[in-house]
Parts: sequence; structure tokens; C-alpha cells
Amino acid sequence: MPRPKKTKEDELVDLLLKDQEPMELLNSLTAKVMNRALDAELTEHLDYEPGAEPPDGQSNRRNGHRTKRVRTSRGEVPVKVPRDRDGSYEPKLLRKYQRAIPGFDEKLLGLYARGMSTRDIHAFFQEEYGVSVSADLVSRVTDSVVDELKAWQQRPLQSLYAIIYIDALVVKVRDEGTVTNKSLYMAIGVDQDGEREVLGLWLQRTEGAKFWLTVLTELKHRGVEDVLFLCADGLTGLPDAVEAAFPMATFQTCVVHLIRASTRLVAWRDKKAVCRDLKAIYTAATDKAAMCALDAFEEAWGASYPMVGEAWRRRFDEWSPFLAFSPSIRRALYTTNLIEATNRQVRKVLKTKGALPSDDAVLKLVYLVLRSQAGKWDKQRRTYDWTRIRVELNIHFNDRFPIDL
Repeated sequence: MPRPKKTKEDELVDLLLKDQEPMELLNSLTAKVMNRALDAELTEHLDYEPGAEPPDGQSNRRNGHRTKRVRTSRGEVPVKVPRDRDGSYEPKLLRKYQRAIPGFDEKLLGLYARGMSTRDIHAFFQEEYGVSVSADLVSRVTDSVVDELKAWQQRPLQSLYAIIYIDALVVKVRDEGTVTNKSLYMAIGVDQDGEREVLGLWLQRTEGAKFWLTVLTELKHRGVEDVLFLCADGLTGLPDAVEAAFPMATFQTCVVHLIRASTRLVAWRDKKAVCRDLKAIYTAATDKAAMCALDAFEEAWGASYPMVGEAWRRRFDEWSPFLAFSPSIRRALYTTNLIEATNRQVRKVLKTKGALPSDDAVLKLVYLVLRSQAGKWDKQRRTYDWTRIRVELNIHFNDRFPIDL
């Protein structure tokens, strides 16, 4: 069977690949395209073609080239950047201090956000692309998101959130030569359409009503006017701060956290039975039924584990508000699992880094993790039936939660 006749495109590819490896060819073409584009930029800037006479009265001229090595996703390529005599030409394709074309830095940021160490990143780029990536380069590239982080932290927010979840995780930070534990607080808001977004990050060594009032006041300054429910657990001073900043908001303690905390000292052999009997309390039809279930629980377990019933009774007003709603809303309110799932992703990365050098380094890394996860969950609908929840919230809260029919 005769071989098919080569097209002109096939002949061109054969010519290009002659005596060149494919990677070398791609890098060579990249350099040539960039050189031509930069020369075209200078032509537009000077308003005359190479070899032609400049316009009358114009003293500025071409002034040779300088070579600049630029990182690409396939390795480094040498690019000839044209110059003019009076230095007024500023390349648009390749900025003055830019050392990488679009795509390279994003790949590096993605690897960093997945928890890879500087050494691992260096090995990856050296093996895959033959590019040397130093610790200083990693620092400079990741620092490039600092302004983006600041803008994100200060961005305007929506006026109403149906639910705001707040949770914390512990991070290790070097402070004046010693490693200290600090708490990183994250707030996630669920808006009127059931879509969620991270509202902000705060790093603090201690917590209290004053700190939480500062956080909630910041949210108000960024546009939040009303919150229906604020869900959290074990955060000292937060209920008082919520009452001061958003007096109409309902504070809901995470029931799952309460179960874990109250059964921490329960013997393993009894834990399953204790948790089963606790379920009768937080799944009760009303708060009165829940109190009766709590009485029954203490009759059964009060002698062996008095601290469990005491904890649920002492914090009854914090965990019971969700009992006034249907099972659909209860599923959204009784746990902060939504924010804990996000925190798990952050923890995976933090534990590979050890102690970070500063507060800014912590916030920068966590922001990169959140940014890398945004396509997977940010602004997505929750799995619960939000259409039904919206109607019920509208009936319960009236003008505070309007819906378009």
C-alpha cells in the first residue's frame, strides 16, 4: 500500500524537527515569537520600521538588544529585549522585572499550595523542565500574591448572610526566635442563594469578646448588615460579641463539637450507648421535649458521667435554637462540618511546612490553599434542599430574609 503523500504542513514539521529535539524546537519557537513581538512593540513605540528612517524631528532611535532569560513551563529560553536610546520604551509582553511568562508562576504557586516544600519544588522543576528554582525565587513568587490577599481581605461583602460559620485551627509560628502556637480563625458565609464563600482570615494568640467584636465589626464595615445564624463552638467571648454586633442574630453552638467535648472522658465501652442516648436530646421535636430527654439521660447516666448532662444543661441556650426549625434547616445549623472540611485541606498543607516564619507567611499560605480549592467548592450549592430552606426562613424571619417569587 503506497504511503500517503506528505502535505506542506508535514514537510514544514519535518524541516523544523530536523536536528532538533521537540522540546528544543518549542523553546526555540517561543523565543523567536517573543523576540518578534517585542520588536513589533518597539516599532509601534518609535513609529518606524527597522532599517527605515525615523519620523522628522524624532531623536529617539533603536539601541540594540539585551538578552534576558525567561522561565516557561518547558524550561528557560533566551529572549532579546530591544532597547531605545532615551529609555522610554517599556515592554508590555515582558515587563521590566518579569522573569517568567504566564503559566510558570501559577504552576509554582499551585505546587506550594499543595504543601510541597521548597526542596521538592526545586526538584520538580529541575527534573521536568531543567529550571533551577531557588528558595528565594519561591519566596518572591509567593510574595506576589500579598497584594491580592490584602484586597481579598478587604473586599466588600453581601449585606445579608443566612449563616456564618466560624472555626479555628492551631498553627505554629516563629516569634522572636521561639515557636509559638497561634489560632487561625476562618469565617465562611452562606448567602441567600445557599452559596458559600470564605469571608476572612484572622490570626490571633488569644481570643475573647474584645477580639471577636473587632472581627464582627470588620465584617460590618465591609457591608454585612444582618446575619440570621452564626454557628461556632468553644470560642471564648464570641456569643457576647455576636449579641453586641448583630443583636438580631441567633448564636448556634455546634452540636457535634458539644458531643465530642462532653464525651471526651466517657469510657470507650460506654461511649456508643452514651452518644445514642444523647441523640434523643438534640433530635427532639421541641426544646421542651429536649429538656425531658436530657432529664431522662441524666437519670440513666448521671451517676457514672455527671459532667455530660451538666455540660448539655449549662449550654442549653447555645445549642438548642435550631430545635425551632424543620429538619432541613437543622442539618445546616447543628454542625460546623462545612468549615471543618475546608480546615482539613488547610491542615494537610500546614503540617508539611512546620513552623512558619511569620503571621504574614501563614496568611499567605492559607490564602493560596483556599484559592487552589476555590474551583472545587467556592460558590457552590450546599447538598441540602436550599429551595425549601429559603421558603421556611422567609416565613420565620419575614422582611429580614426576603425572597423573589
